[in-house]
This record gives sequence, structure tokens and C-alpha cells, in this order.
Amino acid sequence: MSTRVIPIVTEAVSPQLVSLYVSEEKIQARTVHGWFAAWRWALVWLTQILFYGLPWLQWNGRQAVLFDLAARRFYIFGMVLLPQDVIFLAGLLIISAYSLFLFTAVAGRLWCGFACPQTVYTEIFMWVERRFEGDRQARIKLDAAPWSPAKLARRGGKQAVWLAIGLWTGITLVAYFTPTRILLAEGANLGIGPWEGFWILFYGFATYGNAGYMREQVCKYMCPYARFQSAMFDRDTLIISYDAARGEPRGSRGRGVDAASVSKGDCIDCTLCVQVCPTGIDIRKGLQYECIGCAACIDACDGVMDKMRSPRGLIRYATQNSIENRWSSRQMWKRVARPRILVYGVVLVAIASAFLVSLAMRPSFRADIVRDRGALAREVDAGRIENVYRVQLMNATEQAQRFHIGVEGLRGAVLTNWSDVDVGPTESRWVAVAVQIPADTARELGSGVHPLHFQIVLGAPALAEGAGGAAPRPLAERREKSTFIIPH
Repeated sequence: MSTRVIPIVTEAVSPQLVSLYVSEEKIQARTVHGWFAAWRWALVWLTQILFYGLPWLQWNGRQAVLFDLAARRFYIFGMVLLPQDVIFLAGLLIISAYSLFLFTAVAGRLWCGFACPQTVYTEIFMWVERRFEGDRQARIKLDAAPWSPAKLARRGGKQAVWLAIGLWTGITLVAYFTPTRILLAEGANLGIGPWEGFWILFYGFATYGNAGYMREQVCKYMCPYARFQSAMFDRDTLIISYDAARGEPRGSRGRGVDAASVSKGDCIDCTLCVQVCPTGIDIRKGLQYECIGCAACIDACDGVMDKMRSPRGLIRYATQNSIENRWSSRQMWKRVARPRILVYGVVLVAIASAFLVSLAMRPSFRADIVRDRGALAREVDAGRIENVYRVQLMNATEQAQRFHIGVEGLRGAVLTNWSDVDVGPTESRWVAVAVQIPADTARELGSGVHPLHFQIVLGAPALAEGAGGAAPRPLAERREKSTFIIPH
């Protein structure tokens, strides 16, 4: 049996360079006024008043919101959170995720268009840019003009304000971790620590670069949300939509001229919807992943429709089904409240309710019991058996507290060296305690490991009779498990 060798001829292929990033012209967005623009600026004011203002608020003689990493204490107004309360951070992240799912399923990228820090700071930086360089056409002319003292002054003034905003933003972020007054005093004396200095410069430069230069490129190329948003959309999600059936064919016409009388649609092809878009897309081409849902095109188009004396809503929030089927607003909103949205809403309310209840019922102190590894179980006077433990008491209030420690679970078990422990405000204290049991209890139980419970009571122990013959109740108490070892 013979075999044939078939030669394989390959053609030489010259390598080609494929760019993953397409260089684009700078987008100079036009100023827009309207209902959605007012909402966007209202959220800019709200978020920035909170962000820049909270580090200056005082509460009980300290900063109202302070994340003290060195002391491992998080202060949020009247609450003091310990490292063991990290479960609340997980709950907050879950609530944020479900809120994002719910808002996106209802009306698309509301977070991106109105409350995302990238959007907020881009709005602020663009406002500064307009103050120094003018509106869209003036900025385009300035870009094309040769350098001159006037251009240098405008650009230099803008850059100085941008840098100041970025630097103050970095200082404010660090002020949530280092008290504001201490941080500013360190800065005035040029004594800011290396890590504080690093994060001030890092966050300040990130704000300056992202909001001043990268802008829409962050949303288009860096933010992952734009890529997976389609997984949360369906045909009944409210999105910014161009009504092609009403707008086409496009064409100019006189003001007040009925579009149908000249065989045209309501769109006069003014391109204002493109000029105001911060990502530079044409919404008339349909939904695109670059659309951040800021609704600037809606405000621009509604203004044009008012001037043309045509009904508003050529570009509007609508669902794909409502546009295609020509539904009324009532029919559209009826489909918006669909089972998926109801499930998201119920789950979100349940999680948020559980989070708030857990936060309200959070204990005012915590306790951990650890066996002392340096002292084994041993026999002491009169045949008594002794075990030594270390008890960590964490005071989660801003008042000094007294704790009473007791043991139960083994007959005759007593503490020999501690009873009441004072712990300062928000402090954590380790104390060593020795537990002994009588010899007869040890013989009855036999050698081995036996369960034991520590009882930690906040407030004076109930030893005296209160009013009406009733013993005063403790402020709070906890029972912590441990074990007692009886040696052979």
C-alpha cells in the first residue's frame, strides 16, 4: 500500500496592524436647557453638597462621618461600626446592585446619565470650560486659533480651576479617613503623610484627567456597565428613543408649517440632538451602547419642536414595543410594571427592610472569648480545676461602659480574678479571666472538653432589689460559647 504526499502551498501574508482604539475628534457638546438638564444639575448639587460638606459636620465632638482605619472604627453620625460589622457593607453593596438592576430594567442607564461621578464631574468641568472659553462654536474656534496671550489666558485660567477642583476633591476624599481639621493643619505645615499625600494626588489627578480630558472615553471604553447593560434591557424598558415614524423623512421647513403638508416628517435635521450629546452619537440611528441616558437630546429636540410649533416627544423616553405598536402612554406604562420589575422591587424592599432592621438592632457591644494558649488547664488548691481565657470587650458606643462577666453551664464554676470591667468610649479591651470548678464537679464530669458559657452584661449586674421589689434589668447582655478542659 503506497501513500501519496500532497504538498501544501501557503501564501505569505503580510502582517497588519489592527488598532483597538480609534482616535476621534474632540467632542464639544453644546449647552442645553430643559427639564432633564435641570434634574441633572439638581443631582450635581445634591451629590457634591453631600460629598464636600459631610467631612465638615461635627457630631459628639468628632467628625460626623469618619472612617478611622488606624483605630478600626467607622463613625457615621451616631453609629460606631466595628470591623465585625462588615456584614453591613455587604448588605449595602447588595442593595446598590439590586437598585441598579431595578432602575436599569425600568428606564435604562439612569445612574450613568444623572448620578455617576463621571457624569457629575464632567458637568462641573464643562461648566468651568464654558465660563472661560464660551459655548460650543467659540470653543471650536479657539481650538483652531493660533496661540496668543488671550488664548493662553483662557486656557491657563481653565486649567488652574480644573486643578484646584481636582486637588480639593482629593483632599475631601482623604478627609473621610483623616479628620479634616487635622489634614488641613498637616497640609499647612507641610506635614502630610506619604499615604495621605499619595491618595490626594492620585484621586485629584484621576478627577482632573477623567472629567477634563477623557470624558466620554471613560464611558465608551473603560466603563464595563456599557457592555453588559443589554442583559438588563428588554423591549419594555424605557429608553431614549427617536420616533422614526413621526420624524421621517427629515427636512427643513418654515416655522409653523405643517410637516405633512410638505410631505416631510417632524425632524428638521437641525442636528442639535447630536451637538448636545456628551458622547457624540446620533440618537436617530437607534439605541447605541455609547448612550448614557442623560436625555440632553430630549431637551434639545423639545426646544426645537416648541419653536416649530410641533408637539414635543419626537425624541422621548419610550419602549421599543410602544414605538413599534404606536401605544399610548397608558399602554406603555402598563407594560413597564411587568413581573420582572415587580420581582426586583419586592426583593429590593425586603433586603432594604432587613438591612435597616438589622442596623437598628445592632448590639451596643461585642465580645469574643479566646482560650489563653499560654496557660493550660491545671489543678489548683483543694483539687479545683482552673482554665484561663482572654475576653475581648468592644464598646460600640461613645460613652464609657461597665461590663459584668459571669460563667454558667458547669456546676460551681466561678470567676476568680474578674467581675466588673470598665471600657472607654469606642474602645476595645482584652482581659484575662480564670474559671475554676470544684473538685467534685471535675470528678463527676470526667476528663475531656466540656461546654461552658460566658455571660457578659452591659450595665450594673442585677444584684440589688429595684423599685417595687424587682431587680433592675441590665442594659444589654450576650452569651458566648466556650469550652472547659478537665485534664487526665
